[in-house]
This record gives sequence, C-alpha cells and structure tokens, in this order.
Amino acid sequence: MPEATADAEDGPAFRATRGAAHQAVVEAVARAHRDHWGAVLAATVRLVRDLDTAEECVQDAYAQALRTWPATAVPDHPEAWLKTVARNRARDLLRRESAWRRALPLLVEEDLTPDPQDADEPPFVPDDMLRLVFTCCHPALSRDARVALTLRLVCGLSTAEVARAFLVQESTMAARITRAKKKIATARIPYRVPDAADLPERLSAVCEVVLLVFTTGENAPVGPVLVRDDLVACALHLARTLHRLLPEATEPTGLLALLVLIDARRRTRVDAEGRPVLLADQDRSRWDRDRIAEGVELLDQALRAGPPTRYAVQAAVAAVHAEAPTFEATDWSEIVGLYDLLLRLWPTPVVELNRAVALGMRDGPQAGLDALESLATEPALATYRYLSATRADFLRRLTRWPEAATAYEEALLLSDNDAERGFLEGRLREARGHIAEQ
Repeated sequence: MPEATADAEDGPAFRATRGAAHQAVVEAVARAHRDHWGAVLAATVRLVRDLDTAEECVQDAYAQALRTWPATAVPDHPEAWLKTVARNRARDLLRRESAWRRALPLLVEEDLTPDPQDADEPPFVPDDMLRLVFTCCHPALSRDARVALTLRLVCGLSTAEVARAFLVQESTMAARITRAKKKIATARIPYRVPDAADLPERLSAVCEVVLLVFTTGENAPVGPVLVRDDLVACALHLARTLHRLLPEATEPTGLLALLVLIDARRRTRVDAEGRPVLLADQDRSRWDRDRIAEGVELLDQALRAGPPTRYAVQAAVAAVHAEAPTFEATDWSEIVGLYDLLLRLWPTPVVELNRAVALGMRDGPQAGLDALESLATEPALATYRYLSATRADFLRRLTRWPEAATAYEEALLLSDNDAERGFLEGRLREARGHIAEQ
C-alpha cells in the first residue's frame, strides 16, 4: 500500500468516518431489535418449537448483524434478513442435534413443514406473533407468568422492563420467566392458536398482555423517549387481530376501543423536544378525530354485547377525556363514577391511584391527597413512580413547596426514563425556586 494512502487510512478523519459508520450500524441493529424482535422470534419458534432455542438463534442473528452489516451495509429489509439468519441457524441445530430434537416440547416434522392446523384456519389467524402470545398464555401457566413471558418474548422487553411493568424486583421477574419457560417445555405446550373451544380460557390473559404491551409503549419505563412507537404498534396490531378473530367477544372489542381512544392522543403527548405534555396542556385540535370516532363506536359495540368488562370501563374513561372540548370541561364526576365501577370489576392499587387523581380534579388537590393516604403503604406501589409524582403534583397545586420538592425527588429516584426525568427535574427546580423565595 502506498505510504500516503496508509497514512490517510490511519488518520483522524478516516477513524472518525469509520467510527460514525459503526455507530450507525449499532443504532440500526438496536432499532431492528425494537421493531422486529417479536416477529423474528415468532417466526423462529414456529420452526423449532422451543423458546430457549429460538431465543438463542435470534440472538445469534442480531450478533451476526453487528458483524456483517458494517461490511455489507444495513439491508433494505432488516426483518427479513434477521428471520433468514435466525431460521438458518435453527435448521443447522435441528440437523446436527438429533438428541436435542427428541427433547423438543413438540416434535418437529422431518421436512420442517408448517403446522397442519394452518390449513384449517381463516386467513387472518396465521399470525406468528399472535401464535406466540397464545402459547405464552397457556392456562397451565399462572396469569402473571403468562403476561411476563409474553412481554419478554413477544415484545423483546428486558427483564428489568418487565419487572417494572409488574412492580416487582428484577430478580423475582427473572425467576418467574425462567419457571414459565420450563413449564412450557416440560408440559409440551404446542405453539399454535388454540381451537375455538379453547380460546375463552386464554383470552383474558391475552387481552391483559396486549394492554400491558400498549401501556409499556405509551409510558416507557426506561430509555430516552416517553413513547415507544414499536410497542404501541405491536399492541394495536395484536388487538385488531384479536377483534377480527372474535368480533362478538366483549373483552377484545373493549380492549381495542381503549387502545384506539388513547392512541388518538399520541401526537400531543410530547413536545417538539420530546418532553412530556400533561393532558391539561395538550392541543386537542391535533387529536385524531377519526380514531376517536372509531374508538367510541367500538365502545358502543362492547357495551351492547354484554355486561361491561374492565376494558370497556377504561375505554369509557378515555372517551370522556376524548370528547371533552377542553380540559376544564372534563366531566370529572363521571370519571370518578367510572373508576368506582372499575374498582368493583378490577380492584387494584393502580386503579385506586387513578381514582385519587380524578377526585383531586373534581374536589380539589387536598381531596386527592387524602385519597392517596391509604396507598402510601401499599407494597405493589412501593416502586411505582407515578404515586410519588401524583402526590408531588397535588402538593404543588397546594403550594406546599418543601413537601412537593421531596415528592419530586422520590419520583426521580424511581424513574429511569430520560424524558420523564427531564419533566420531573423541571418541576423540582420550580419547587426549589419557590422554597428559596420564602
């Protein structure tokens, strides 16, 4: 190599360009993980019928992308590339490890053909991700294990993110996920959409999974952004598929209504810099009115189909917000009444917290604070950042600045989302500024 060329390729400009190219690949792989993990894993599970083996193959595919894409460039269709690499890796394992094959939860056919059940299913049912959700939501697993496993496998959430969604320690969640995967293997649970007769016993858990995926996307527990569009899109896709699969069932209809009504406000939830915008400050002219109309129609369908489900009641709360012309015109009495009904259907600390917020809006911040008192020692909310943030907001509205500052500090300690932390830090500075003036 000519000396001048060698010097150029070893110079700071070349190293900077190479470093930027490598960083671009790293970001592309991270984006592919967010956007396509569930689809790649579901396609691989379809082949090997074993969750641990499929995870290993998919992880190998992403590692291969990190090694290959810097030299070949990021492919136009990363999902297809990753699926091909993961499935090729799976086929290699199936060919080489006959002993392992005998231990599969569901024996793989020699020719690796698709599940025969596929031929009998309507066109919209063979959805690999929905198959994986139904597998994870088998009635042999506990409800918490079903939801946790689906969040981990289908959505690619880290164990820490799943633990935050359940308000438990990471070690507890890791053990729960491991036990669930072992149960699927030892019980030889098949990877398929269940027969129509078996759907009802899994439907509630599947709906719960879809809602948790959506709420995790709407309020990401960790990371630089408040809203993870990939998780929101995944949840909406699964909810629409469920509704098409069971159009007369009240739970999927109410669930889809809830998701559509909340998602109608997505474009106003953060400002141009990605900072959270409270409901009171959102520009309602930018809400998606077509989606609101769709959500209200779905809610009407769900309520006409039978007794209200928790999803229909939550959708009704979202509809009250969506149809109020201004924040000040919100019918908080109706919302409190809906939360009273929801507590009868789904008595959880988080619902009590939401009811306290509604009370604080209807009857004033002191009423909201009083309603929070009983939740202060609730174990399930011990690490729930929104309890401290809600208390801080009530104290702020009462101009009890020292107490508000302490509550904002507590919320900051519990939040790992950068956008959320930026908002809380701003409120904390405000409180400290008022303290300094006193």
